[in-house]
Parts: sequence; structure tokens; C-alpha cells
Amino acid sequence: MSDTPEPTAPPAAPDRAAQVAALRPGYSADLAAGTERFFEPRRTACPWCDSSRLKTRLRTTDLLQHKPGRFVLDRCEDCGHTFQNPRLNEAGLEFYYRDFYDGLGEQERGKTFEGRTDMYRGRAESMLPHDPTPKNWLDVGTGHGHFCEAARAVHPGTTFDGLDFTDGVELAEREGRVERGYRGSFPELAPEIAGRYDVVSMFHYLEHSTDPDRELRAAWQTIRPGGHLLIEVPDPESRYARLLGRWWLPWLQPQHLNFVPVGNLRRRLAQLGFTVVGEQHAEPHDPVDLLAATWLAVDAAAPREDVPWLAKPPNGFKRFLRGAVLLAAVPFFILGTLLDRFAVRPLSHRLRVSNAYRVLARRD
Repeated sequence: MSDTPEPTAPPAAPDRAAQVAALRPGYSADLAAGTERFFEPRRTACPWCDSSRLKTRLRTTDLLQHKPGRFVLDRCEDCGHTFQNPRLNEAGLEFYYRDFYDGLGEQERGKTFEGRTDMYRGRAESMLPHDPTPKNWLDVGTGHGHFCEAARAVHPGTTFDGLDFTDGVELAEREGRVERGYRGSFPELAPEIAGRYDVVSMFHYLEHSTDPDRELRAAWQTIRPGGHLLIEVPDPESRYARLLGRWWLPWLQPQHLNFVPVGNLRRRLAQLGFTVVGEQHAEPHDPVDLLAATWLAVDAAAPREDVPWLAKPPNGFKRFLRGAVLLAAVPFFILGTLLDRFAVRPLSHRLRVSNAYRVLARRD
């Protein structure tokens, strides 16, 4: 008889109901004092150009997690910059990010990001005409490193590193998706890695930042002379932003804090010592606007699923009613998908509904 111990199976992940029940007391304590404590004082001037000519552009709620709170986006009448006002403070950012990319939301978000390989390859290919063989590439806001994993097939000789606030970047390093994972603030880490990278990418990162200008200055410091900065962000000048209103997915409140028009970004990059060598609108468009708007509206109308920021779980009737509402909406989801992919996508730039833009700039 062998003395070798039998291998043991890994412990089963707790089911979602148990996770929700375990988290509920903590959320109840967080919400006991209300949500006002999660916000900074309201700004009276634009954070981009300091103009005092502000106009409310959007009032909404958290349409993805449905955590309590109301959020306002203001638009500067002089430069067009749109920003959350009042903005979440540090405690608010922690509260509203919690269980979105990690915890309860980690598995769902992970599956979403894993399935976007074609999009990641398109982003990497946009670098080919300008530097087909970069040696070192830093992806800022890398999450779990799925872009770097896909981009390696486009740039096989490139070393990809990642940076992020969350522990996802540590997972990316363990899984081999990035060579090195930096966890923390990009502006604070920039002096340690000054001039190290041929390319720095920021894909849907700047809109999450409390200070986009500081992030751009950190990028200038990190990129070697002649290297490139590749940025992709939601386009606040998209016609969908106005037509779909609060149901436009890229508003993503309360996570998205700043929306920079492309003209503003081009001018700021020039001031910092970059030359813009490429700008794309059709290519970064993600054809999901109508489907996402339909989902957000239906999900908002249906009874809530069980989440830990609810005082108590929904009863059986509400769970049944939610399932019935979602099932009845399936034809509308299919219609939205077909319109997004086959009717709108080929004309997205001509119709000016592209939901994102991409800018490539060379450090002089």
C-alpha cells in the first residue's frame, strides 16, 4: 500500500448567496450614515480649464451595481470637458468600486475581459505603422492583463508590463500575462521607471482618474524620447451620449470621473511635449450601445437581484418577477445586438456615434 497521500481537491468556492449574506452587515454599516459622506465638495470651476461656466449635463444613479446614491455630470461651456460634480472622495471610490472588478464581480468581469481578444489585438495593431518592434511596453490600468496577453501575438518580441491599483495586476503577473506587475498610483511610481518604456498605453483608464493631467505628465516621464503614448477613452462628443442620455453605457457612473474631448487631449499633449501622430474614431468603437442601453433600462425596471447593499434579500415572488421581465425582454436584446453590429457599426464614424476615440502621440 502506498504511503503517498491522495491528492485533495481544491476547496469549493462559496456560492453567491453565502457571499452576499457574509457581505451584507459590512455594507449596512457603510450605508448607515447615508451616501453624502462619499463626495467631495462641489466644484465651481472646470478641472480642465478653470472656467466657472458650468452646466449640468446628466443626473443619474448607479445603473450597473445599483448601489445607493445619485450622481451629476457637469459640462464646461468653454472647453467642453465633462466631469463628475461633486466627485467621489477616497471613501466613495472604495465603496463604489468594491465588488465590481473584484469580490462578487471578479468572475463576471474576468469572463467579459477574456472574451475581447479581437478588440485587444486591434489596439495592439494600431501601433504597427509607427513602431512595429517596441522593446518595452507598459499598460497602465491593465486590470488582469488580458490586453498584454493578446498583444504579445501582435508584438512577439515585446516585453509587456502592467500597472493597476487593484490586486488584479498581481494575478496578471502570476498567470504570466505580464512580465512585471506594478500595483499602485501611476504618478507616484513614474519617477522609479522614468524613461524605461518605448510604449505606454492607457485603454479606458483616464476617465477613471481623479487628475488626468497628472497621469499624462507621468506618461511623459515614463516614456523614452521618441517613444509613444497610446490612449483610448470614451468620446463625450458621440451623438449617442446625447441621444441615449443616462442609458449610454460609457457614462458608467459613478466610476467615470472625467470625459475629455479629443481636441482638449490633443492640445494638452502638445503642451506636454508630444506630437500626435494618429487619431482613430471608427476603429475603437465598441458596437454595444443599443444593446447596453436596452439592458440598463430593463434591469432598472426589473426587481433587484440579491446584492449585499440591499437591506434584505428579495422574496421568491420578486425573484420570479425579475426572471419574467428579463425573459420578456430577450427579443429587444436581440434587436439591439443586430442593430449595433450590422446597421450602425459600418456607419459609426459617419453618423458620429462612435463611443470611443484613440490617440497615438510620440514623445519629442
